[in-house]
Amino acid sequence: MTEPTLHFIHCPDAANGHRVAYWSWGHPEADHVVLCVHGLTRQGRDFDVLARALCERAERAGQRLRVVCPDVVGRGNSDWLADPMAYQVPTYAADMLTLIGHLRATKLDWVGTSMGGLIGMAVCAHLGTAGVRRLVLNDVGPTIEWQALQRIGQYLGRGGEFDSLQQAADALWAIASSFGPHTPAQWLALSRPMVKPVAGGGDRLRLHYDPALALPFRQVTPEAAAQGQAVMWQLYDSLALPTLLLRGADSDLLSPLTAQTMTQRGPRARLVQFAGVGHAPTLIADDQVQAVSDFLLG
Repeated sequence: MTEPTLHFIHCPDAANGHRVAYWSWGHPEADHVVLCVHGLTRQGRDFDVLARALCERAERAGQRLRVVCPDVVGRGNSDWLADPMAYQVPTYAADMLTLIGHLRATKLDWVGTSMGGLIGMAVCAHLGTAGVRRLVLNDVGPTIEWQALQRIGQYLGRGGEFDSLQQAADALWAIASSFGPHTPAQWLALSRPMVKPVAGGGDRLRLHYDPALALPFRQVTPEAAAQGQAVMWQLYDSLALPTLLLRGADSDLLSPLTAQTMTQRGPRARLVQFAGVGHAPTLIADDQVQAVSDFLLG
């Protein structure tokens, strides 16, 4: 399959519920599902290259595989929440549990980039040993460096509008160059799903996500962040499944100390680092794709 199909599920909330979109690759009835969950301001098409590679590798091995890449609520093709203060990990985890129930996989793996990794830790802790088979945490851990949160807060919700896809791609690169080396074609492909037409705006484009994502984010204090990290360490320490930890060697979000600690606590993650990359690896480069593919399908 060269292109994914788009699907929707309904998830409950305190209002009338909301729709969550997800992209499905590979065999639609496969018992083995890889669930790929994106970062804070991203969306499910971030995983196109990885999804294709996983499906092709499974097909060569005579295996049936489905790769599912949701647009977390407030992003992409999913609904925006009526209450912006609900844009937090507990809401996202509840939505993903609804999605997992809908998929009915007998073998489930999780790949989570940044925020997607935090959601993954929460989901895996909730499901226990009978839930997710293997976990990939992409440049994230229970402790998130405060300076990285401050950096993200400088651009979150302030995207504005653009006259062209190239203009949008250039603006996105200005805040995401830490993703590491990409060709112009690769970055344009990553940027295309990041924008939508402005209603009544002709050819003008806007970022895909709800700007209100910034409201709960900007209320986080160092004290609240420390409390959240304590909870995430408890979740991480409760995990008992094979875990791969990817880290951009120049990451400002996942420190070397946190990464090393994660190899010694909880599931004792296996750490793989990528030189010349910060936060976060996009899982497009061959070595990044191979690390994930070997861990999940090797």
